[in-house]
Amino acid sequence: MKIIVTVKRVVDHTVNVRVKSDGSGVDTANVKMSMNPFDEIAVEEAVRLKEAGVATEVIAVSAGVAQAQETLRTALAIGADRGILIESNEALQPLAVAKLLKAILDREQPQLIILGKQAIDDDSNQTGQMLAALGDMPQATFASKVVIADGSAVVTREVDGGAQTLSVKLPAVITTDLRLNEPRYATLPSIMKAKKKPIETIKPEDLGVDVTPRLATLKVVEPARRGAGVRMPDVASLLERLKAEANVL
Repeated sequence: MKIIVTVKRVVDHTVNVRVKSDGSGVDTANVKMSMNPFDEIAVEEAVRLKEAGVATEVIAVSAGVAQAQETLRTALAIGADRGILIESNEALQPLAVAKLLKAILDREQPQLIILGKQAIDDDSNQTGQMLAALGDMPQATFASKVVIADGSAVVTREVDGGAQTLSVKLPAVITTDLRLNEPRYATLPSIMKAKKKPIETIKPEDLGVDVTPRLATLKVVEPARRGAGVRMPDVASLLERLKAEANVL
């Protein structure tokens, strides 16, 4: 079984992002970049399925700037077999990414596609669902457990009321939640081996996909600073303050 897993290059989750002075977006100059945390979980799950003998090949796919090769190398160090970079300097939006991935699926014919449920830079949570719709494939989102058997995937997924278990026939799209697994750290020997693994670079036009943005960002602003707290002397004063605030609202 062949698995495709997607990875995205984002600002590292430990970085305090800054908005550009002109309000056009987030300043990424000289900022540490890394793999989207949900995608790390997706790569880990794909590699575990390969180690369990369920899968024979894991292909990591990324769409973005040339530097995304570094993110692909991280996926290869974790255990993916090869990488595909769809190189573009455009601001790729979820629908464009889904169309690019659909073109890759048509070429590679995988039995399972695993994506992080969302990226921490835009939190769109759309690409996996759009890809399933474009490919007319079943989907199981927010997965916290995945079991592959008899041509199907039994997926336990996180929902508002608790957990839901679905059985989907392969090929299928699965998006990962935080509780699915704990990603491993790539060892030095694995990092060295990853440097020799192949990464294919292609352009969106090679796949016949138009990635022109459909949405325009008008302005990006930082959230309002939180005001200082007020210490109340007793419960009665607190209640009076809350009543007063409620009347104002």
